[in-house]
Parts: sequence; C-alpha cells; structure tokens
Amino acid sequence: MVIGLDGKIADVNAAAAEILCKDADELKGKPFGAVFFEYEENDGFNQTVLDAVYDVGVSHNNIVNYYTGEKTKNLSVKTSYLLDGEKKVAVIAVISDISELYELRDAIKAMEKISRLNEQLELRNKFLSETFGRFLSDEIVRQLLETPGGLSMGGKKQELTVLMSDLRGFTVMSEKLSPQQLVSLLNHYLGEMTEIIQKHSGTIIEFIGDGIMAVFGAPVESEISAEQAVAAAVEMQMRMEEINAWNSENGYPALEMGIGINTGDVIVGNIGSEKRTKYGVCGSNVNLCGRIESYTTGGQIIISPSTRAQIKPSLDIDSEFDVKPKGVDGHITLSVVSGIGAPYNISCRRKAEPLKVLDNPLEVAFFTIDGKHTSDSENTGLITAKSEKEAIIKTDFPLSVYDNISIETGGRVFAKVIEANEDSFKVRFTSFI
Repeated sequence: MVIGLDGKIADVNAAAAEILCKDADELKGKPFGAVFFEYEENDGFNQTVLDAVYDVGVSHNNIVNYYTGEKTKNLSVKTSYLLDGEKKVAVIAVISDISELYELRDAIKAMEKISRLNEQLELRNKFLSETFGRFLSDEIVRQLLETPGGLSMGGKKQELTVLMSDLRGFTVMSEKLSPQQLVSLLNHYLGEMTEIIQKHSGTIIEFIGDGIMAVFGAPVESEISAEQAVAAAVEMQMRMEEINAWNSENGYPALEMGIGINTGDVIVGNIGSEKRTKYGVCGSNVNLCGRIESYTTGGQIIISPSTRAQIKPSLDIDSEFDVKPKGVDGHITLSVVSGIGAPYNISCRRKAEPLKVLDNPLEVAFFTIDGKHTSDSENTGLITAKSEKEAIIKTDFPLSVYDNISIETGGRVFAKVIEANEDSFKVRFTSFI
C-alpha cells in the first residue's frame, strides 16, 4: 500500500486489500485516516503508518493488531519510502498477515504452560507418593493422586479408628542384641505388620521404636474403619507365628505383641511447625487408645466400647473387664477380641498352654508397678503353678486385673495380672531380666 505524504492512499494492491478486508478500488484517493480510524483496536496500525507519513526520517517495522469488524488479525507492518530522485514522495507500507504464526506461538506457549503444569503435577504426585507411599496401600495413594485437594488436607475433626501395637518386653530384649541384629529383627517385623495394615486400608502414622500407630478412615474416609482395624489386628496377631518362625531360623528371640484399638473423634491433618510438619492425629481418643494398648498382654487385642459398637460382623470375645483409664470419666468396659466373622472370617485364638502345679511352691517377692515407677514396698507370695508364659501366685496382697508387677526369682520377671481370685492371681510374663 502506497500513501502520499499528504496522507491520501495513492495505491493498494489486491493482497494488501484482502488482508485489510477492504476493496482496493474504494481505498484509492481517500485519506488514510478516514478509512482506518473506525475502530479503536486499530490505533497501533494507524500510528505505525502515520508516523512514517509525518516523520519521513524514520522507517518502521512493527507487529500490530488489526480489527476487521469480525475478528482481530496480527499484522506485520514495514514502512519505507518511494523516491523521486533523492526526494521522498510517498510511504510504502508492506503488510503481512502473521496471525497463523501468532496462533502457533500461542499454541507453543500453551504447550509450555501445560508442560509446567505437568511438572507441578509430577512434583505433587511425587510428594504424595514419597510422603504416604510407604505407609498407605496402593489403592489409597491412587485415590489421593486423583483427588485435586489431595495435597491440601489441612487439619479437621473426624471420626476414625486408631490402632496402637507394641512388643512386650522388647526394651529388655533389645539390650541383648547387637545393633545389626536389632535392626534386622525390627525391619522384618515392621515390614510384615505394614503389609497387613495397608491390606486393610490403614494409614501408618508413625513407628515409635517397636510400636506402631495407625489409623483407619483417613486420609480417605471409611464407614467401616472399626472393623477394618480389628480385622487388621487379628491378622497381625496371626502373622506373629510366621514372624517367630523366621526369628528362630535367624537366631532371634520370639516376639509377642499387644494391640489396642479405639474409635472416636480426633484431629487429623498436617501437624507441626512451618519448618517441619507431618500427617498425624491427636486428641483424647488417641490418648485413650494408648491407655487401652497398655492393658494388653502378648497376643491380645483389646478394643474400646465405641469400636465394638460400630462393628457389624460377629466378634470372638474372649473376655471383658471394666477399667477407669486416666482422662476418662467413669469406668468403661473393654473387650478382648480374638476373631472377626464374615466377610473376614479370621481368628488368632491359640490353644491355652496348661499350667503345671508345683509340688513345692516357689516363694517369691514382688513389687507393684505404677506407670514406669516400681513401688518400694516388697510383697511376698507363692507361685503354685506355672507354664512358660503364665503363673499362679498365691498372696494376701490385693491385686487387680491388669496390674503390673515385678517378681524377684533370682532374676527379675515382669508380669501382668490377667485373672484375680480371692487369694490367688494368674499372671502373664511380659519380660525377663
């Protein structure tokens, strides 16, 4: 397109007219401003051409938007001058439609944006996998990855089921093992337990030495968290036989585990500080689960009333007993469970080992234990019958079910009272020194 220095259009070819969506014959002879000032969107195009007209000392090479009345194009506008000898007599504007190039550029930008989003998604998924992958089942991890808010869990109050397990007498046992033996034994045990917990859709919150804390019903909510936890606990106790067979083959001692389970409202989410956070749970129901677990002896599963109330399958209840745990108003009835019915149909009940009556009862001294503190008061009694793991003690000292005692027999034996009669008590050994 040729524009005279008087601002009138001198000539325009068909290609330029088509790009500008104008009729070439109608453009010739008309003032440039009268033709192209219709739309404000074309200010950049107009300015490029008119700058060349009014400032003949400068050529222009700009990319501008051009609105046709129906759509906006991206144009390349280059200006130079028509000369008469050495005199500039008109502006030559070479116009190219580069809209497709811009669309391609936008497509490339979109692809780059998608690539960045994919990288962010991969980082998010990597974070979730690394954070939860070792402690959750593959199914739960997959659900988290497919949930847009999977990373933004936050903290919330939620009803779920807490499971805590602990090995009996492990602290004393660990002192007799080398570090390598201890790590090997623990890794094998915890690996087997992790597999079972994940199988029943549980989330391992943390390992505390030989102890495990897991929850059922978070981060993915479940209406059957109580029965999932009990089913996992029964299977965990069943697996101990295989674990101890492996321990025996490798020269390690046999292990016994107690499990406590409680269902209730807890605070669940990312807990910690700005520098260090972890996915965890807290609240009175978590503390109660720890109290319940402390009542267990090796091989036992003890559940709270709230857990039992939410389980629809039948349960094998070995016994029940009333306790008043710290932090709980009044007494609660705990249940010792050894099996769960359909659809699980599993049981960890083992045949009781008979006690051998002693022809010559063994006189012993024992001390009661409150928490981690051993009483200074010495009490005496007679062991009248015993097996490898249990004994009957006859004594005038009043003991209650689930009291912990330390028995002096040349060495020291820790035990828990599991049955109480008028003047005799059955105890289960928990560790030996």
